[in-house]
Amino acid sequence: MASLTLRSPSQTASSSRRLPLPLYLRQRSSNLQFDGAPSLSRRIRAQNAGKCDVTEPLDLANGKPTIPVINGRTLPKFYESTSMQNTVNRTSSRLKLFSGTANPTLSREIARYMGKELSKINIKRFADGEIYVQLQESVRGCDVYLIQPTCPPANENLMELLIMIDACRRASAKNITAVIPYFGYARADRKASFFTQGRESIGAKLVANVLTKSGADRVLACDLHSGQSMGYFDIPVDHVYCQPVILDYLASKTISSNDLVVVSPDVGGVARARAFAKKLSDAPLAIVDKRRHAHNVAEVMNLIGDVKGKVAVMVDDMIDTAGTITKGAELLHQEGAREVYACCTHAVFSPPAIERLSSGLFQEVIVTNTLPVPEKNYFPQLTILSVANLLGETIWRVHDDGSVSSIFQ
Repeated sequence: MASLTLRSPSQTASSSRRLPLPLYLRQRSSNLQFDGAPSLSRRIRAQNAGKCDVTEPLDLANGKPTIPVINGRTLPKFYESTSMQNTVNRTSSRLKLFSGTANPTLSREIARYMGKELSKINIKRFADGEIYVQLQESVRGCDVYLIQPTCPPANENLMELLIMIDACRRASAKNITAVIPYFGYARADRKASFFTQGRESIGAKLVANVLTKSGADRVLACDLHSGQSMGYFDIPVDHVYCQPVILDYLASKTISSNDLVVVSPDVGGVARARAFAKKLSDAPLAIVDKRRHAHNVAEVMNLIGDVKGKVAVMVDDMIDTAGTITKGAELLHQEGAREVYACCTHAVFSPPAIERLSSGLFQEVIVTNTLPVPEKNYFPQLTILSVANLLGETIWRVHDDGSVSSIFQ
């Protein structure tokens, strides 16, 4: 049985140390190459990868997996680069990081990578549920970055972010950037298609308007559900792609490129899966044809492509109720796939996602920490990768007026 793995940036030796850029962010055009063992069943890691101190099988406490403790090493060697240190100013005292209450762990990891401390803020809720925000240090003339995903409860976390923005604006912050690792309303990006009923709202545009009117000068978001959501904003939007983090993890496994096939769980994700497959030694692509009759309800019809005897890697931007991806996995097994892996950026995990994902269909479920995954949602096949280094590097580039797109080239 596969074990739960939690990847996060290690504790730096001092708060002033500036951690360099990972290898997968420095390679401009090289594709990941996979050769060797024909199976993904073994948990093989790269030679220089940061490893957990715990090498024994995962311990279970009351039926729940325990999280391995990361060792004291700062970063693997492949994270080191001398040229990068000359491209970004790492000593600005005008950069302020504030964390909301949605995902404080990710905020601390981002601050650790950047060699900064999270600025002090007081966030509390009154008895009637209203949100109170007070900045506990001056931000006058500063570039402020507010880290707050709109994860469940989405409306409460969104309102908290808006009040944080308003507090910074009234405190005379020079620039306010909303760092939204998970933009919750991105799926409501258009009105209904021709075969469904109309009279629907476009929530993504509404939220974009509200963020802009509240005083945000820029938005930084990870893997939006659809690219057109960036056009809903009248302010700059930096779209951070988290695929390199997952690709780097897959590269730590010894995979034969002849045994690999990348699968899109629906037609809408073909472009995402194609880009993913291109980085995996130009792996073949398969598509699951899905017919949706209602929200959060999916029905798989057929498969386009060949997966017989291969290791199938299903790629999506998020897993919500896991209906789409589990029905796709069932079809892949019926078509002869040897192993099925699920990869996504946003682990929403609405019920009954955990039951579906832990049912034995997947060899491993690989997600990132753009959303906090509560301990009750851990299961043995789950692997959580950290995007803190990626977001921290992006924030430095934005603050120093550097190129963000060059990170992903």
